[in-house]
Amino acid sequence: MSKNILYVFFTLAIFLSCSADKTDSPQTGDITVVADESFENVTRVLKDRYMLFYPKTKINLKIKKENEALQDLLKGNARVIVMSRDLTADEKTAFKQKFKSEIEPARFAADGLVFIVSKASTLENVSVDEIKRRLLDGKNSLIFDGSNSANTSFIAKRLGIAPNDLQYSTLASNEDIITQINKYPNSIGVVGFNALSRPHNTESKMFRESVKILPVTDANGNSVAISPQTMKNNTYPFTRVLYFITNEAYFGLGNGFIRFSCSQPGQIIVKKQGLQPFYIIPREVKISE
Repeated sequence: MSKNILYVFFTLAIFLSCSADKTDSPQTGDITVVADESFENVTRVLKDRYMLFYPKTKINLKIKKENEALQDLLKGNARVIVMSRDLTADEKTAFKQKFKSEIEPARFAADGLVFIVSKASTLENVSVDEIKRRLLDGKNSLIFDGSNSANTSFIAKRLGIAPNDLQYSTLASNEDIITQINKYPNSIGVVGFNALSRPHNTESKMFRESVKILPVTDANGNSVAISPQTMKNNTYPFTRVLYFITNEAYFGLGNGFIRFSCSQPGQIIVKKQGLQPFYIIPREVKISE
């Protein structure tokens, strides 16, 4: 047997052995992605569009709280998760020990917390200090969409409050929050911007029309309304960045989905969802002389 034939056999053996560990590719396969309810809308549209481009893929989206999503990733029950908070040193260590690699966050959107009141409310804005006071005064006048959610974790870190010291009310859904603030005009609902931001979505439009969105006054006395622009320049005080984490050690369906979401087609989808894209590829225009 010639050396060339031996080389071909050897190369083929390596290829087959490597391929045996990969049950999917960017164009085929079945994986689970987990996201918090606050990020459900944008994540769902991204995965639906990806599956439309690649019909042989199936991305199962599960909605869980951020901490539960991270546990699913560490246990191998999810290939990709969406996060908005920084991982702790212990969480990073656990990931490294489990998967023998460092975490590489893939940032894809800027989002924010929105403070809403009944249209009958006399409140026209709310300060950062007022939000902090309400979270500590024991009156539970801020209403979130469930305990231990991405929203409560984010606001605790943003305001420098221990999560266990937060005092607030929780309801099961954004619709329940709207009902509650209409009953109690002094209450303030706290929701993720993506629940309101989708410009052509009927549900989001009804949501926007049924509540008053409060601008937030910062430490310098500036009243800032949430928008893609104020999130982009980080002037809105409760802006946060959404990012993907994967435990996939090769370029399979998980990494394919992440790359798509962070590339120009995915970023256009993020923008259409009313969020601020994290990466936008400039369009170069050639001018003929």
